[in-house]
Amino acid sequence: MSPPVFLGSAGLIVAFVLYGAIFTSHAETTFDAVQSGIVFYFGWFYVLSASLMLIFAIGVACSRFGGIRLGGEEARPEFHGVTWFTMLISAGMGIGLVFFGVAEPVAHYLRPVDADPESREAIRQAIFYSFFHWGVHPWAIYIAIALPLAYFHFRYGLPLAPRSMLYPVIGERYRGWAGHTVDILCTVGTLFGVGTSLGLGAMQINAGLNMIGGVPVSLPVQLLTIGLITTVATISVVTGLKVGIRRLSQFNLILAGLILAFVIVCGPTVRILETFTSGIGRYLQQLPQASFRIDHQTAGAWQSEWTLFYWSWWIAWSPFVGIFAARISKGRTIREFITVMLLVPTLTGCLWFAALGGTALSIEHQEAAGGIAEAMGQYGEAEEGTPIAFYALLDRLPLSGWTSALGTLVIVLFFITSSDSGSLVDVMVTSGGNENPPTPYRIFWCVAEGVVAASLLIAGGLTALRTASLTPALPMTVLLLVGCGGLIRALRADARQSGRVSLDRLRGDSGGQE
Repeated sequence: MSPPVFLGSAGLIVAFVLYGAIFTSHAETTFDAVQSGIVFYFGWFYVLSASLMLIFAIGVACSRFGGIRLGGEEARPEFHGVTWFTMLISAGMGIGLVFFGVAEPVAHYLRPVDADPESREAIRQAIFYSFFHWGVHPWAIYIAIALPLAYFHFRYGLPLAPRSMLYPVIGERYRGWAGHTVDILCTVGTLFGVGTSLGLGAMQINAGLNMIGGVPVSLPVQLLTIGLITTVATISVVTGLKVGIRRLSQFNLILAGLILAFVIVCGPTVRILETFTSGIGRYLQQLPQASFRIDHQTAGAWQSEWTLFYWSWWIAWSPFVGIFAARISKGRTIREFITVMLLVPTLTGCLWFAALGGTALSIEHQEAAGGIAEAMGQYGEAEEGTPIAFYALLDRLPLSGWTSALGTLVIVLFFITSSDSGSLVDVMVTSGGNENPPTPYRIFWCVAEGVVAASLLIAGGLTALRTASLTPALPMTVLLLVGCGGLIRALRADARQSGRVSLDRLRGDSGGQE
């Protein structure tokens, strides 16, 4: 254990949990005020930084450094391609795809940012912004931390912890208070990011159980769900990366693929394929403009609710996905690493939104009554209505009982893989970058994630979940930009020394001092 990191992270998290549980009303008000302040004053920073990270990822992949192999020229991948991809996407955005796959396009259709509600243009915008929020930007954010960590860990033997990104900038001082601070920040950010995802998952599982078996939609049911699934996730993380996490990820992607195939076949197949194709074209065409858009006058509230929430969520989530992706990517070339992480999950996510979201929009646009939005409205405000959207779609397709049960199983498994992968990352960071940390620490962090998710639901539901993502993401954005700059320095130094640069030379090249 690294005492400063473990105790510092645990102390902050315990304080947060007690604050949310004891001073619930005050916490809810505070979360709302913090969210509004960050969005108003620093929204531009999130937008600019996310786009810069995308430029960084594309630039490095296309550069002469793309052929460098993580771990040395003799290193070979530990996991074959399909397994590697399934673990990446399960960790990267599993629960979120199911939670927002129907709800987000429908929400954009009803409240578009630049079109008349429920119009043809609103449909096109709904698909575009769903692609935009789940496309290359999130994965570029993940690459901004995953690639520097993988490079410094496998190339130079530095710890697989966020502090290692500081080495080209401050040298051996990365082992001191600066490194401790960065690791604490990323541990807490990871816990809040995973906690946000788990909170969304618990809400959606509750909605599914309500449709399937009449289980009431209530906070106690959601808390019980978190408790039960956290127990299963704890067992998974104890069994390790190559057994529990790998096999659950593979099985879960198979089930999600079955749901996707079912919707494509039983839904408006030709319309889905047209939506996917035209959506990709529109996405590529409008990506540059949308990437830098900031419009407080006409789209301020919309941007804070969607784009800025997503960008901050991905950033808060990035240490978890970044460290996990780095851990499983030894032997990959830099170009392969970036290309696969940018393109394959993006295309998968776009197909998911085209199928589920496109089918929902088709139903919504054609039916004067009885659409997806009406089903969502039966559960009250957005917090209650959003989780039901996925099941409302399945209910309008054949075999709805079976597919709803299968969908619930997929959400449960995504819940488990997110929790066990996140806790594994937290324990690696708090144990000094140890790739195989002790079992008691794994149990502690897995339980802590469940407790944080429960506290967020108690202390304000969806608002608290959003704020938990926004708050730690602000300083972490600075860290990611520093990491990108440090990696470029390291790659240049490595190239000048023909791959034989030492840590001391690397530090000297970057100007770091003892």
